[in-house]
Amino acid sequence: MGEIGHKASVRFENVQKSFGAVKVLEDFDVKVEPGEFLVLLGASGSGKTTALRILSGLETPTAGQVYIDDQNVTEVLPKYRDISMVFQSYALYPHKTVAENIGFPLKVRKVGQAEMDAAILDAAHQVQLESLLKRYPRELSGGQRQRVALARAIIRRPSVFLMDEPLSNLDAKLRGHMRAQLKHMQKSMGITTIYVTHDQIEAMTLAHRVAILEKGILQQLATPAEIYNDPANLFVAQFIGSPPMNVVHGSLDGHRFVTNGVGIDTGVTGRVEKAVMGVRPEDCAIAPPSEGTLSGTIYTNELIGDHALVTVDWAGDQISVKASKDFDGEQGDDIGVVISRDHLFVFDESNGHRIR
Repeated sequence: MGEIGHKASVRFENVQKSFGAVKVLEDFDVKVEPGEFLVLLGASGSGKTTALRILSGLETPTAGQVYIDDQNVTEVLPKYRDISMVFQSYALYPHKTVAENIGFPLKVRKVGQAEMDAAILDAAHQVQLESLLKRYPRELSGGQRQRVALARAIIRRPSVFLMDEPLSNLDAKLRGHMRAQLKHMQKSMGITTIYVTHDQIEAMTLAHRVAILEKGILQQLATPAEIYNDPANLFVAQFIGSPPMNVVHGSLDGHRFVTNGVGIDTGVTGRVEKAVMGVRPEDCAIAPPSEGTLSGTIYTNELIGDHALVTVDWAGDQISVKASKDFDGEQGDDIGVVISRDHLFVFDESNGHRIR
């Protein structure tokens, strides 16, 4: 199938959506580059699916405009927007074969049979379904059904793909496999794709850029690496990362973060009465109590496989540390934790803003 003829850009300009008094999307301003894979990431109720539905034409914004390329499509009917949507429910026709399901969009357009057969084979090849074309949806696994839904979207050769949690009904192993397949397919076909998920692993592995939403407000729009290494605020810092970032409560006094009688050098400067220090588990190290930036007792030591996750009780906070897989500390042991100032983040607790 190779390259698609046209890669569209997509633009949301100050898009707002309210249902009655409830604002579900506020001043949403995002430009998606031609051929880009953009992931909208957020918890349920964050506004991500509403943004997708506005782009598809299934919802009308309360204010603002939506553009595909330079055409204002805010009032354009869904069928004239040249987009394909893939949902988490596969929405296949149970009485049609896989081939008939895949070819349905072309049948509606009254494409000739020979051309349609070639296109069906081509689309099936993209998602490795050639051997299943004569089967019916009831004879397929969840992953196979999802691939039929993808092939049906591909066959239309849209200028934009919209995907709403397409992998969430699959088991973990299959999700990983389908993620790799989706990424490969999108890169080789080059179709501009906007993908909605609440799963940070999906967002981090698939996206060129990630837009993180919370309560209808865009929190950060950046590459996965930027979001991980340079979070804009406390919400983003805690939302991304598995296990999540450690947060410790205290105050910022000059360049030192002070908590439980310990001062930690931060590399930032300011005076904040209620501050939060954030550090990722892989940026901490286990040490003897006397050599740690701080010291506490082991709460749990869990062997994860390639590493041990050690949780340390320290005054009112718990700190998780990724340690080597042969670390054999026991619950209750005294332990030190070394925190490097190069990997420290400081936030203002009152508003979540990052202190730089």
